Amino acid sequence: MNDPQSPDIRIGDAEREEALRALGEHMSAGRLDIDEYGERSAQVSTAKTRGDLAALFVDLPEPRPTFSTPAPATTPAAPPARPAPADPVRRWEQRPLAQRIGGAVMGVSWILMIPLFLVTHVWWVFLLPLVLSVVLGSLWGKDWENDRREWQRAQRERRRHHRDDR
Repeated sequence: MNDPQSPDIRIGDAEREEALRALGEHMSAGRLDIDEYGERSAQVSTAKTRGDLAALFVDLPEPRPTFSTPAPATTPAAPPARPAPADPVRRWEQRPLAQRIGGAVMGVSWILMIPLFLVTHVWWVFLLPLVLSVVLGSLWGKDWENDRREWQRAQRERRRHHRDDR
């Protein structure tokens, strides 16, 4: 079995990023000029093994990249069961009080518009619910629209989840 600290062990992106951070610290401390930093950064991006990275830091003090022991190879486990998607839509009682009152008033105004017109015979009564809808829609329209989209997305996920379970 290979020695976990061997310089021939291949490295990954995490080790390369750590080496680039260390080089950046050396450049900011004045140990490397911009050209040396550029050359060593290019070598970091092409490094394949721990030895390739370690060679870039031979003439530099700490910080240096530390190499953790690679995780042992494991056999992949069975994929976990997918949980049912949660319902992301806010319930009516979770909405702010002003939004709930505005929604109720808007609904009632549409209902009361016709009897109010029949009693008063004033044509502009029809404009009251429209104006109210525009005002409340401008206040909370995006919020309600986003909730509607989230509800539709959740419905699609439920159907997809139900279809995949069959």
